[in-house]
Amino acid sequence: MKEDFYDILGLSKSATASEIKKAYRKKAIEYHPDKNPGDKSAEEKFKKAAEAYEILSDPDKKARYDQYGHQAFEGGGGFGGGGMNMDDIFSQFGDIFGGGGFGGFGGFGGGGGRQRQAKGSNLRIRVKLTLEEIANGVEKKIKVKRKVQAPGTTYKTCSTCNGTGQVTRITNTILGRMQTSSPCSTCGGAGQSIDYRPDGADGQGLKALEETVSIKIPAGVEDGMQLKVSGKGNEAPGNGIAGDLLVAIEELDHADLQREGNNLHYDLYISFSEAALGASREIDTVSGKVRIKIEEGVQSGKILRLRGKGIPSLNGYGRGDLLVHVNVWTPKTLNKEQREFFEKMSKDDHFRPSPDSGEKSFFEKVKDMFS
Repeated sequence: MKEDFYDILGLSKSATASEIKKAYRKKAIEYHPDKNPGDKSAEEKFKKAAEAYEILSDPDKKARYDQYGHQAFEGGGGFGGGGMNMDDIFSQFGDIFGGGGFGGFGGFGGGGGRQRQAKGSNLRIRVKLTLEEIANGVEKKIKVKRKVQAPGTTYKTCSTCNGTGQVTRITNTILGRMQTSSPCSTCGGAGQSIDYRPDGADGQGLKALEETVSIKIPAGVEDGMQLKVSGKGNEAPGNGIAGDLLVAIEELDHADLQREGNNLHYDLYISFSEAALGASREIDTVSGKVRIKIEEGVQSGKILRLRGKGIPSLNGYGRGDLLVHVNVWTPKTLNKEQREFFEKMSKDDHFRPSPDSGEKSFFEKVKDMFS
């Protein structure tokens, strides 16, 4: 099981933004590769701390993590913040230490001469899912047009930054000499410039290619949620790393079921005679059809709860319910014989409304539905 992000940084869920930043800074200094050369265990802890900070420092990501846990970002198959490499960390979080590094450590912001790998741009696609696919999880094969290095392209070391991808400047200020680093403007931070470009390649030595990408989508995702497939975005020139494929979830409407969180709602219409005599009806669920029994004398507005027939929780804890709303259908027209029957019944005291103390009001039913 993946380690809790709060535990990685030694924090409680009530930690403030400044406490999160302070905790990450402490962990990053402790496990920084320049302080622990060749220590794979320290490098792994360094990556875990950066991954935790990436999520917890973003209010939206933090809220989703607090609600759904790791699966809000991972979803299986390489989604989310997992799998961060050192260049991702150095490029994203270098400013947490200030401009010229901290405590003599390089890498962050390029202060120690670490070569920075350029990263290709991300791609974004939208995937439409049915309620059944959301409830059961699905693997989608999507055609994606992405840029890849054209065969035969060659690169040479950038003469401006000598392959580091960073340009360091030293400025004299009233506080003393300040060192700052920025991406090399000549190579765009790649550390390399194009040497030979074959026909069909763009100015960076890349060409467009259509590729089929397999995307494993976990059960329980929601409309608007975004998943990530690492390394399936555009490639970067030279020895850079590929960007990511960002997958936005779009939930399609269902003909009979309405979703509310992990619960589902179904409107069941029955006749007067079915309400009075009872009936057995077959209804749709996200896992197939089920048959339910309607007791005789059921009242319109009755809610039947089918436990565990809703949407599974994204973090794997339980499953929602299917709430069946019973509606007694009133015919709009009657023939002569039917009218005579109901006129006779309207004078029978047995057919007059007489709710007992056990009958719940509409508002009590709504309260029970959300409890």
